[in-house]
Amino acid sequence: MKGLVMRSTGSWYEVRADDQRVIQCRLRGKLKLKDVKMNNPVAVGDRVEYELEAEEKGIISEILPRDNYLIRQSVHKSAHGHILAANLDQAVLVATLVFPRTSLGFMDRFLVAAESFRIPSVLVFNKTDLLDAEGAAHQAALTHLYESLGYGCIQTSVVENTNLEAFRAVLEGKMSLLSGHSGVGKSSLVNAVSPGLRLRTSEVSAFANKGVHTTTFAEMFELEPGTFIIDTPGIKELGLADTEPWEIGHYFPEMRERMDQCRYQNCTHAHEPGCAVRAAVAGGEIAKTRYASYLSMLGGGDNRR
Repeated sequence: MKGLVMRSTGSWYEVRADDQRVIQCRLRGKLKLKDVKMNNPVAVGDRVEYELEAEEKGIISEILPRDNYLIRQSVHKSAHGHILAANLDQAVLVATLVFPRTSLGFMDRFLVAAESFRIPSVLVFNKTDLLDAEGAAHQAALTHLYESLGYGCIQTSVVENTNLEAFRAVLEGKMSLLSGHSGVGKSSLVNAVSPGLRLRTSEVSAFANKGVHTTTFAEMFELEPGTFIIDTPGIKELGLADTEPWEIGHYFPEMRERMDQCRYQNCTHAHEPGCAVRAAVAGGEIAKTRYASYLSMLGGGDNRR
């Protein structure tokens, strides 16, 4: 029998059967050893084959071929990866410039990770109601920057009911990974466009200016027929996995289009003479913030928060 993994708790998986029943499944032992570099061989969004063990309980016997997946490095095991979700139509990053602040380095890492697996990305700048005039101008500039690179951007506020229909439209008919730091308002946004889900929300700590985790495990929700979101635990870090240093520049659209203009074929765009990318940065054609993110990823620096 075949089903769709809707929720993962680490040892048990909720699998939705074709008849809409939810089956509590565990992994067959040999599956756990299939990919030793992954902490979680089965991810939310996976299509699987399972065998019923008892009423409403089963064993996952096979993971069906994936269209794609998005992973991050394991926080505790640098050589291991953790699959965030599989079979995605898009990856949606909810970011806030204040309370809490999402760094540009983190945004760029997210976009590069999605690009590396050919997954389209959308940036949602939330909590616009908290921005002063300077902050609003900064957010508008960022929106212009990322839209010019081909990324969809929305500015939202649940408090002021800003662009919630646009947010709903972005999700419609797709399977979307919804991600971002704790406290950026992912659950509040989803509740605003689909009140029946009643996802848990929490306040941001004024002391630390950081969100409190309310999502413990990845879980898929169906907002309406054919529209799914995969809600992930608030991500503090997003180390790049399965990405070699020489590949990183290919996942920056503004760098990718200039690479064949560099003097050296193996240019790292960090120090070589005749580098078209560095010339574009100096000429203001590539944003300095984006180039700084690239250098951090290239050097393995901690530009994750």
